[in-house]
Amino acid sequence: MEIAVVGSEEFVVGFRLAGIKKVYGVTPDRLLETIVKVMDEPEVGILAVHQDDLQKLPPQLRTKMMESVDPVVIPVGLEEGDMRDKVRRAMGIDLYKSK
Repeated sequence: MEIAVVGSEEFVVGFRLAGIKKVYGVTPDRLLETIVKVMDEPEVGILAVHQDDLQKLPPQLRTKMMESVDPVVIPVGLEEGDMRDKVRRAMGIDLYKSK
């Protein structure tokens, strides 16, 4: 399972520096086609997208992405509670759980 990140060059630079290999820096006019392509890659288990970019997509694609479990789509910029649920769905464990 690999992590992929799609967004502007400014958004993806930190992920690239963190060592994530599937990083796609795109212009706004290539955002839609790149996300559709990455969603169909079987080795991608988690897809990170900036919350603002997600809002620019067609409603049907947004719904599909938010309901997807393979890959799990994580909009960056949401509250911790939603991120917690997404990570739990993707990995099957609660990383934030305390004893």
